[in-house]
Amino acid sequence: MRAGFAPIAHVESDASACFTLRTRMAMHWLRSNGMEPHYVDYLNQKITRTELYKLVPDAQIRSVINEKIGKDTLSDIFEQIDLLLNHEKLDLIIGGPPCQAYSVIGRSRGNMVGDERNLLYVYYAEFLKRYKPRYFVFENVLGLLSAKDEVGDLYFDKMRQLFNEVGYSTEYMVLSSDQYGVLQNRKRVILVGKRGSRVGFYPEPEKWNPQTELWDLFSDLPKIKAGEGHFSPCRIEAYSGTWLYDAGIKSDLPVTWHQSRPNTAQDLEIYRIAVELWNSKKQRLEYNMLPERLRSHRESRSFTDRFKVVAGDLHYSHTMVAHISKDGHHYIHPDIEQNRSLTPREAARIQSFPDDYFFENVSIKPARTSAFKQIGNAVPVLLASKIAEKLIQSWD
Repeated sequence: MRAGFAPIAHVESDASACFTLRTRMAMHWLRSNGMEPHYVDYLNQKITRTELYKLVPDAQIRSVINEKIGKDTLSDIFEQIDLLLNHEKLDLIIGGPPCQAYSVIGRSRGNMVGDERNLLYVYYAEFLKRYKPRYFVFENVLGLLSAKDEVGDLYFDKMRQLFNEVGYSTEYMVLSSDQYGVLQNRKRVILVGKRGSRVGFYPEPEKWNPQTELWDLFSDLPKIKAGEGHFSPCRIEAYSGTWLYDAGIKSDLPVTWHQSRPNTAQDLEIYRIAVELWNSKKQRLEYNMLPERLRSHRESRSFTDRFKVVAGDLHYSHTMVAHISKDGHHYIHPDIEQNRSLTPREAARIQSFPDDYFFENVSIKPARTSAFKQIGNAVPVLLASKIAEKLIQSWD
């Protein structure tokens, strides 16, 4: 949307994420029609989610389709999208199957064999065949490049062959978000398809490395201790920097979700070890380095860096992950050591989400765990917008 695309439909299996998308579509419609104060009222809990949705055309809410893509649902999904399209031409399809099916960690846990998500790319091709967009963008984790099926064939090769068979040339690159203004070291495979037999069309985004430290990312958020904060708007401190504006994160709308989970005694002991290790050696704690009595996770072969220090004097953070809500990511403040987990808003800023983005839950009551899951699963917003901007520039 930042680059100029107008979304027609979203297909998402996670119900909470669907409510987040509906709220986002409502916000955009209200903003474009001079009714943004109603969205502020919602953030301040002056109106309910149901009342918010009633303020916008029903098509905006219906554009978010809460459905799991599969052979039993495909025809119904197509029917809903066709109604939303209303005979217009679709230009672009974006998306990617869940990363667990292709991640190295997923394979180490034996999750690959028989996982139906491995074949979601087949349904992706069905969307291409039906709507024949000019381009498509397909995103996934680095493990996609090495994931194999039961007979040893690379899934990535099979995907590209299938996309070619339905009429698309494909090119790909591994893009690292820290090269495009995101203060996070997150690498992803970005495959782009173009209709017809083409070469040299990849829309490689312009690199942007602002050399901003993580302190700048959090400097206007109020200092809170473990268990403090709230999902509703918080007080914002004075901000003298420019990066939050340059990145499209900061606005004049209320900032929500600055809420930290409570610490347990075990958390505090692990955090102390992690902080001491970082302060003395600038080394991040690996899970297997902990004393046996502090290890509560059964799986010790993967996610060995569960307890990560977010140090403010670095230019980028480690990768934000969907399981952050139950892991020990924590944050060292420039003035005091805030020995606590990250808040969803801090994680969202690391992912370059705009501050006016509100993360919903299935129930009316917001849930921090659901917010973290959505934030961790997302493509960094700034990286996505950079790709979209370049794609628009090279559109033909």
